[in-house]
Amino acid sequence: MQRIFSGIQPSGVPHLGNYLGAIRNWVSLQAEHECLFCLVDLHAITVWQDPAILREQTRLQTAVLIAAGIDPVRHILFNQSAVSAHARLAWIFNCVSRIGWLNRMTQFKDKAGRDREAVSSGLYVYPNLMAADILAYHATRVPVGDDQRQHLELANDIAQKFNHDYEVAFFPAIEALVPPDAARVMSLRDGSRKMSKSDPSEQSRIALTDEADAIAQKLRRARTDPAPLPEAVDGLADRPEARNLVEIYAVLAGLSPAQVLAEHGGKGFGPFKEALTAIVVAAVAPIAGETRRLLADTARLDRVLREGAGRANAIAGPIVAEAERIVGFLT
Repeated sequence: MQRIFSGIQPSGVPHLGNYLGAIRNWVSLQAEHECLFCLVDLHAITVWQDPAILREQTRLQTAVLIAAGIDPVRHILFNQSAVSAHARLAWIFNCVSRIGWLNRMTQFKDKAGRDREAVSSGLYVYPNLMAADILAYHATRVPVGDDQRQHLELANDIAQKFNHDYEVAFFPAIEALVPPDAARVMSLRDGSRKMSKSDPSEQSRIALTDEADAIAQKLRRARTDPAPLPEAVDGLADRPEARNLVEIYAVLAGLSPAQVLAEHGGKGFGPFKEALTAIVVAAVAPIAGETRRLLADTARLDRVLREGAGRANAIAGPIVAEAERIVGFLT
């Protein structure tokens, strides 16, 4: 089996966009891969986190992943900071990576905005740590969205430069896995922006911990326009909020947008939102219920993470120790 590494930040409550864009795909990948799923708390502190809330959200994220179908027995689920190999290899990669490479990272430019001089230096070298996350395990496949492709290309550049500089064939090439059915779920309040954990409005997202009434309320209030749904997909071109709701329905129902519009086109948003609510509740309610059950036993969640970290360290420890030997450290 090829080894997969994937990470998610334990900041904020996971939402429907996280599920349809990543988590659901992770669950399906478990059947044919050796998987490591990581709560990337080192990445999380590139912006300030309240320590108590970070710990709480790490447990919450663990519970959500298990509730959604991640198997921490057959695979490995752990928090990043518990395995020192990540930070050790990241420092080596800070020294291998080039400033010019990092200056080209568009995600840093987007997140830093106009005030880039005031942001954390950790945010700037974030891609080097991401490369270390993957290569510490010699993982060869990484499920990513389009917004992470550039970081994965950088990880391969770093691996190649390390191998070239030290005349070794040590780090493998990494292949991006972009699932064909991954959904790009947009905000319920602004169809031009991705659904986000950091959006100040809770009405912008469906949390994977939301109960049925909350989901129904958020979808009723979801922004739309006065016109009825179009009868053909090209009618969604300039209607981002309508397109977003149709695509959520299509992905959860296993239909194409054209099939959804064949059934609901020409009708108002009221009946469509009721039908959409039923589908979203059917997907989210079981995850939310199981998450609440798991959160009732935080000792078990801590044990899952502790045992996962031990198993992750058994893989990464020797790999990173060899990387340290290659660069000349006394180990």
